[in-house]
Amino acid sequence: MLQVLSSAWALLLGMCLLMVGNGMQGTLLGIRGEIEGFSTLEMSIVMSAYFVGFLGGSRLAPGMIRRVGHVRVFAALASLISAVMIIYPTLTEVWVWTLGRVLIGFCFSAVYVTAESWLNNAATNANRGQALSLYMIVQTAGIVVSQALLLAADPSGYVLFVIPSVLVSIAITPILLSISPTPAFDTTKPMSLRELYGFSPLGCVGMFLLGGVFSAQFGMASVYGAKAGLTVAQISTFVAMFFVGSVLLQYPIGWISDRMDRRYLVLIVAAIGVGGSLLGMALGHYFTLLLVSAFVVGGMSNPLYSLLIAHTNDFLEHEDMAAASGGLIFINGLGAIAGPLITGYMMDVAGPGGFYLFTAVLFAMLVAYAGYRSTVARAVPVDETGTYVPVTPSSTSLAVEYAQEYAIETELEGEKDEDAP
Repeated sequence: MLQVLSSAWALLLGMCLLMVGNGMQGTLLGIRGEIEGFSTLEMSIVMSAYFVGFLGGSRLAPGMIRRVGHVRVFAALASLISAVMIIYPTLTEVWVWTLGRVLIGFCFSAVYVTAESWLNNAATNANRGQALSLYMIVQTAGIVVSQALLLAADPSGYVLFVIPSVLVSIAITPILLSISPTPAFDTTKPMSLRELYGFSPLGCVGMFLLGGVFSAQFGMASVYGAKAGLTVAQISTFVAMFFVGSVLLQYPIGWISDRMDRRYLVLIVAAIGVGGSLLGMALGHYFTLLLVSAFVVGGMSNPLYSLLIAHTNDFLEHEDMAAASGGLIFINGLGAIAGPLITGYMMDVAGPGGFYLFTAVLFAMLVAYAGYRSTVARAVPVDETGTYVPVTPSSTSLAVEYAQEYAIETELEGEKDEDAP
């Protein structure tokens, strides 16, 4: 662990600051939108725009890096992120915020691709697993810390927009001044979605549904809080609980997944997600129970992301896993784009509780489909399943590919040890 920190501290510090900036602007826009009198539909369009940009950035960033290099891409896009964050309070128009969110999503996606390739280059086969774990912890910690910073000033002013802008600007400094060499960059050719669905229908359908759940958490939770009349402190705590749950429950669910039929575990975890959503919808006016529901929903949805990747890999050869991960993330991105739009519509129809109604319906659909798939397809024996590797939905396909490579290396080393006399 110390070796990873000594070789990649600049990258990890930079990524933490970037996540703080990203987490602040996402929640802050939901609060400020309510202050500015934006409708729920308008805010759903604004929030959905981030995922449009993020999906585009993940597809175009590799080509940009190959043309001009990591350093220029990282510096240029981080500067653009910083500028857009200042524009938000200056031009409080829906179309300006929507375009800004597209740019922010595109830039963050490309910055993540750049940083993740750098991180992988700084790691070795011996410490790659620790590096990926630290990366996931840093990502989640950054978002949780960002929620606390929302209490630093009045959301109706400029200061809370200046803070993430400054943090993003500072974030590029340790990374660009790092002595780590610029890595060679290459990506895996993606698998067609038709092929991917043929290998794992549950993986594809599940990832699409989860895209909606995750984007509702990341994009519309603050809008829900503002519409429900929560204070800024309550909204920040509420949003943070989604990510606290994801960190605390990721590894226990992963441990269980390596020891039972993953389709049944998908069904169970999604069913708990239904329960957490219904709790928030029915008793969300009790703030303590609202936090419990956020913890449960976040604690189920984020591990489900890794669980569905692991389930899909159970039907693939090692050489196909990296390509499949890119396809799954693309499917997840499509679901994420639609998520805020549908959530906003349901909140208009059913009130703030429509936020939880949306996640409950998606989780219930996953329960039903997982149950159906368990009756029409054979189970992979537990001793033949691959290793569960925790990754976050905010990671790009590059980080997931590296996680898959690490899992494959670990499995192969284990097989060699078993075959040794």
